[in-house]
Amino acid sequence: MAVDKMTVDKITWDKVGRVAEPGRYMYTFGWLTITAGDLDIWKQYPQAAFTLLAQHAEPDESIGEEFHLGAFDIAPDMPPPFTTH
Repeated sequence: MAVDKMTVDKITWDKVGRVAEPGRYMYTFGWLTITAGDLDIWKQYPQAAFTLLAQHAEPDESIGEEFHLGAFDIAPDMPPPFTTH
């Protein structure tokens, strides 16, 4: 079974209420699964922004959208550390 993934948005620890435990949480956009590894990154880099990835449910399921965290940027508001000329 192939899982259809699609990049939706970036999400920060503040946006998820600085949750302290791994788990599956209900948010306005659907269900978000946060792992212990995700929390470890946020504890080390509180401003990190993760890419929010959608996992589409099977057509006969009506549980809503399922999301998990993908790649992250540890300083999303900072300019890149290099310039191109």
